[in-house]
Amino acid sequence: MTVELRHLRAFLVIAEEGNITRAAARLHTGQPALSRTLQALEAHLGVRLVDRSTHHLRLTDAGRDFRARAATAVAAVDAALDPARAGTWPLRLGHSWSALGQHTATVMRLWQRAHPKMPLELLRMDDRSAGLASGRVDAALVRNPVRSNGVRSVHLYDEPRVAAVSADSPLAEHPTLTLADLAGHPVIVNPTTGTTTIALWDTTHRPTTVLEVDNTDDWLAAIAAAQGIGVSSAATATIHPFPGVVYRPLTDAPALPLHLAWNDPPSHPAVTELAAFIRETASRQQDPPPSPSSSQD
Repeated sequence: MTVELRHLRAFLVIAEEGNITRAAARLHTGQPALSRTLQALEAHLGVRLVDRSTHHLRLTDAGRDFRARAATAVAAVDAALDPARAGTWPLRLGHSWSALGQHTATVMRLWQRAHPKMPLELLRMDDRSAGLASGRVDAALVRNPVRSNGVRSVHLYDEPRVAAVSADSPLAEHPTLTLADLAGHPVIVNPTTGTTTIALWDTTHRPTTVLEVDNTDDWLAAIAAAQGIGVSSAATATIHPFPGVVYRPLTDAPALPLHLAWNDPPSHPAVTELAAFIRETASRQQDPPPSPSSSQD
């Protein structure tokens, strides 16, 4: 058989819904027809993509790997056929929060100057892969490497960590803080895209209360309302000034690595060039960013 785009779209909807019946309803087709489409795709690939032995449909290991490739292929076709993009080939860069911090505007401006017909589109995606797993971006800025077959990543640089505290908190009076200083306060975390967990603290000085939020905006609002403290990268202090929130350097917290990840094969030929471009641009910016300890007072 010849695999068509409809086979890939059908599989992606099945993977997203986790249920053949719901997927068939979304695709406006019958359940038996959708099952046959899935079976035909599996027969062509020679692997089982979906485990049907349980009450809840699950992707096999091969299915999870193929999902990333299928999403990339579908997104590439959609981008190629988008009338709004005719004559250009944008490079879509995903991020979950804070992008490249102080380097964001410089990288985008210099890239546009060097590649006038290849705009760099910065897209915020509230998922851990920053849009890479769904194929909505060509490359993604991630603090934790994406551990999946068919995904490559390179280390760009390391970011220092800062504490985010309410402007009314006594902690805001200190020019710098330590993790132990924060241990007596509730910590606010974003389990969807954030990197901070209770494991950042040692077992003897650890917050006893953890409050979870869904996104960066809610994280900032909760801190401003003195519901707890937060820990993030220095990039957050640059990109997300917020009324009632001050940022203080954490002197004993490990640096946070920033990676560029993309699907292999890449959906855009300039992805590896972008990685080198970001590292070179960041290394040229010798002047330190505004001190988080003073910019939010």
